[in-house]
Amino acid sequence: MRPTWRWFGPGDAARIDEIAQAGAEGVVTALHDLPPGAVWSLDDIRTRQDEVRHFADGEPSGLEWEVVESLPVSDDIKRQQGEWRSHVAHYKISLEHLAEAGIRVVCYNFMPVLDWTRTDLAWRLPNGATCLRFDAVDFAAFDIHLLARRDAAADYTPAVVNAAARRFASMDEARKTRLVANIVAGLPGSATRLTLPDVRGLLAGYEEVPEDRLRTHLVDFVSEVAPVAERLGVRLCCHPDDPPWPLLGLPRVMSTEADYRHVLDAVNLEANGVTFCTGSFGARPDHDVAAMASRLASRIHFAHLRNVVRETEDGVGGSFHEAPHLEGDVDMVAVMAVLVAEERRRAAAGRLDCQIPMRPDHGLRVADDAQKESPPGYPVIGRLKGLAELRGVMRALEHEAGWRLPSGD
Repeated sequence: MRPTWRWFGPGDAARIDEIAQAGAEGVVTALHDLPPGAVWSLDDIRTRQDEVRHFADGEPSGLEWEVVESLPVSDDIKRQQGEWRSHVAHYKISLEHLAEAGIRVVCYNFMPVLDWTRTDLAWRLPNGATCLRFDAVDFAAFDIHLLARRDAAADYTPAVVNAAARRFASMDEARKTRLVANIVAGLPGSATRLTLPDVRGLLAGYEEVPEDRLRTHLVDFVSEVAPVAERLGVRLCCHPDDPPWPLLGLPRVMSTEADYRHVLDAVNLEANGVTFCTGSFGARPDHDVAAMASRLASRIHFAHLRNVVRETEDGVGGSFHEAPHLEGDVDMVAVMAVLVAEERRRAAAGRLDCQIPMRPDHGLRVADDAQKESPPGYPVIGRLKGLAELRGVMRALEHEAGWRLPSGD
């Protein structure tokens, strides 16, 4: 595997110097200031590449921008409304520009309105570190009482509805404000910051887009862009829903292995692939994450390695929090063993994309991380710790297999 690091640009708390020192061999980034549907110009891409290639003092970093995360898919495309056709055309142009700049892996997602969703961005663990958490009761309290979505209570069990009412009654105004901000803050690194009226308006735009239609729209989108990516030698990889179940009455169509299999079979091109996120998949008790990795291995183009602790095992949709990378409910060693074996298989088959980029997805806020203004889930030291652990496992697996792909191949 190729260890990489997500970077949000020059304003990121992590400097390029620190990324190189952490042991990353490549950088994952995006043009976060551009809205979904915009064309990524070759000049803007090359500017970001130049930023990655240099330390703060101007010396060469030895790093390259290797993975795009994300080239966002607009809500117009997801709904097939408004400017969606021009946005698809712009997406193809952006892929052309990325390929011309030598960038070959592009991550995206197809989640409506909200991307990854958490109710607590700094939940305290017993050792004093903090992490991201999804509390099912807090989320129901937000949905039913703060967002006040019509008929929201029907989407929850009576026990959760009652617990949410009690939780909401106990909240002071500061806690209500914080909960809203945590849920609707938008993507890390994004300039977009939503308000409750914004969310209500976006939800209204999906009232005529049920699950089967959103799934069709996803296949339509991939059918348009994957052939372009295939021609360019670019690998597209869709990130799973996070968490992987319906939220706010919205359809979610990339939550399970069956969801992925539907899209991979519908557009059966090597360029159409998977961002395998162990944390997203691991939030569901009905997922055997290592077995999923094995079955999807040939189409995994990028790996997010993150662990979670499920706080309940009584069905899909429960509370969970993020854990150290080698702890929690995901057997990370087993997943990484699958990826190492897949790399060896690809190398033997002569595939040019035999090395799978991975990054430590999220991280606990530890040590001096509290002193840095980093996006939620992306502390410097917590991720450095996670990357060190993952690299150790990777080297041990390669040693056991008696095989290692040379760095840079």
